Amino acid sequence: MKLFDDYFGITDSDDIKADGLLVNNMGIETVLIIVNEKSLKEILETEWNELYQLMDKGKMRQIRPGKLPRLNRSFDIDCEAEILDWMESVGEQDGTVKQVLEEIDDGEEGLLQFMQFASPGQWECWEARTYLYLDVAMGREITDRADLYSSQTWEEVVEKLTNLPEEEFAEKVCIDWMDRRKKLGETLDEKEDPKIIPTYEAHSRNSKLLVHAITEWKNNADCIGIIGREHLEASQWGHGDYNLANYLRR
Repeated sequence: MKLFDDYFGITDSDDIKADGLLVNNMGIETVLIIVNEKSLKEILETEWNELYQLMDKGKMRQIRPGKLPRLNRSFDIDCEAEILDWMESVGEQDGTVKQVLEEIDDGEEGLLQFMQFASPGQWECWEARTYLYLDVAMGREITDRADLYSSQTWEEVVEKLTNLPEEEFAEKVCIDWMDRRKKLGETLDEKEDPKIIPTYEAHSRNSKLLVHAITEWKNNADCIGIIGREHLEASQWGHGDYNLANYLRR
């Protein structure tokens, strides 16, 4: 909080998006899933019916990577339950998990669930706030949702944020956020708006975790990063060879 006090000489309100507008509804979340490919490969190479039995008995937990302490992920039992429910909707099948996923219509949905099981953690953030963080990381305005999720944008973001000191990026994000509020004539007095301090702290925390997640991903040769958002079709998650539709057909 020292940065906040020093900047304004005073002892978050709604967030400000990349275009300077106040955002009141930020329910949609941007998600970066870190996936351990060794764990995922073991799942995909297992026979479909055998995997169901193993998952049902909790015997696949031994291949699930250890959780990264600062990042979120579903509990084992919750992740297993979602996978089992989805597999039941598909029914018994012959072949490996990968072969089955390639043959059914919504194989990418299953792949996304298996990726979440094979994940040591993921970064999640309201989409409206992601605009701000990527604006700062890129040094330019993210113009729209297509730009926000484009492969080119994320290639540059990853290049700029990998191994960057977390505090350095968080400070830039918070200063940028305060500048935007000041230009719009919005208050930065916590007495007038009690949400200012919690929002400031959220921006600092989320921006640090973004750097942390990207650095963990890029510094582990066994891991890949999958970008997506809530309510996005599974086939549209990920970029290039790691787009889920492409990944199934590699």
